[in-house]
Amino acid sequence: MKISARNSMEGVIKEIKKGEVAATVKVEVTKPSTITSMITREAIEALGLKEGQKVKVLIKSTEVMIAVD
Repeated sequence: MKISARNSMEGVIKEIKKGEVAATVKVEVTKPSTITSMITREAIEALGLKEGQKVKVLIKSTEVMIAVD
């Protein structure tokens, strides 16, 4: 399957909780992934980012989807 999203990780479903209309699906990520973030050059400089530096990655998203082959 091809998809444009780059913040995708493989995992195994560990829990499904079904409600009247919606459900929550907990997925344990099993494969190390690289998250790619597009930020401004100004942000790079303001944060003093350097290759090899330890950082935290925060993902802000309006949706988290589940995909299967």
